[in-house]
Amino acid sequence: MQYLGFSLRNNLFVAPMAGLSDRPFRQLCRRMGAGLAFSEMVTSNSLLYGSAKTRRRAEHAGEEAPVCVQIAGSDPKLMADAARYNVDNGAQIIDINMGCPAKKVCKVMAGSALLKDEGLVGKILESVVTAVPGTPVTLKTRTGWDTSSRNALNILKIAENSGVRALTLHGRTRACAYAGDAEYETIAAVKAKARIPVVANGDIASPEKAKYVLDFTQADAIMIGRAARGRPWLFREVGHYLDTGTHAPPPKVGEIHAILLEHLESLYAFYGAETGVRVARKHIAWYTRGLAGSAAFRQRMNVLPDIASQLLAVNEFFFALSGRGDLTDRADLNNGGDGRTQND
Repeated sequence: MQYLGFSLRNNLFVAPMAGLSDRPFRQLCRRMGAGLAFSEMVTSNSLLYGSAKTRRRAEHAGEEAPVCVQIAGSDPKLMADAARYNVDNGAQIIDINMGCPAKKVCKVMAGSALLKDEGLVGKILESVVTAVPGTPVTLKTRTGWDTSSRNALNILKIAENSGVRALTLHGRTRACAYAGDAEYETIAAVKAKARIPVVANGDIASPEKAKYVLDFTQADAIMIGRAARGRPWLFREVGHYLDTGTHAPPPKVGEIHAILLEHLESLYAFYGAETGVRVARKHIAWYTRGLAGSAAFRQRMNVLPDIASQLLAVNEFFFALSGRGDLTDRADLNNGGDGRTQND
C-alpha cells in the first residue's frame, strides 16, 4: 500500500492508545503484521516542558519507517512547536488528536472537545502543517461532539483546506465515548466526500469485522486498537483473511508464551526494571485472558516485585498450561469472548 509517500505492507494500522502504544508494543505489532503504528498521544505542553519520562514517549530508536507521532493540545503555537520537536527527533508523520474523549483531555479543550470549535480546529491544523513543511500531517477525530452535532464532514473540509494529508475517523461521538456500536455510515459518508485517504476506526476486533468495515465504508485503511491488547497476532490473522478469505490457525499456547516473553523483555529494556515490572502486569493479564487458571494467576502476578519472579511465574503458568491433558494447546479462548473492545 502507498500511504503519504511511504510503501506499507498493508492497510492495517495500530491505533495510538495512551498507556499502551509504546515503542515495544508498536514494534511487536508491526512484526506481527501491522502496516503502520502510531505512538501514544502526548500533549504538546507536557512534551515540550514535561519530564524526561514523558518525553520518552517520543523516542523511536530502531523503529521501522515511517515513524508516526500523535500530539494533542489546544494552543496552535504549542502544537506547532510540538510538531517541530517531534520531526527534529525522527518523526516522519505527525498525527493530531481531536478524538480522545477523556475528561482530563477535554476539560482543557483538547482531544474531541475541539469538535465544538471548528474555528480553532482550523487554526491548529494550519499552524501544525505550516510548522513542518514536507512532513505529512494527519488527523484523528470522531464523528462529532454528540449525536445532535455530528460535524465530521465539516471537519474533513477544514482538514483538507488546511493541508492535512489523511483523516482517521472513529465512528462515535465524544458523548458516546466507547458505548454502543460504531457509526460506519458516517465513516462511509466522509469517505465518499474525501479527497484525502480515510482510515476507519472503531470496534474492529476480528478478521470478519475488518473486511466488513473496509467493504462498507470503502476506507483506505482500518485502525485497530484495544482488540490487539494481548493479541498482537490479530494483525497477522486479519491480513491473512483479507488476502485469502480463509482463517489462519490461531496461535498455540507455546507461541503465545514466546511472544509474551519477547514483549516482556522489550518492556524491561525500555522502561527499566522497576517501571517495566509494573507496566508488564497489565500486558500479562491481557495475554492470559481466557486461559485456564488465569484469574488466580493474575492475582499472584500483581504482587510480584521484580523481573526474575515475574518471568518465573509466567514460565510456570505456561509450562503447566501446555502440559495439562484436559486443555487444548490452541489459543481460541485467548480472544476474550466476543472480542468487543472499549475503543480503538
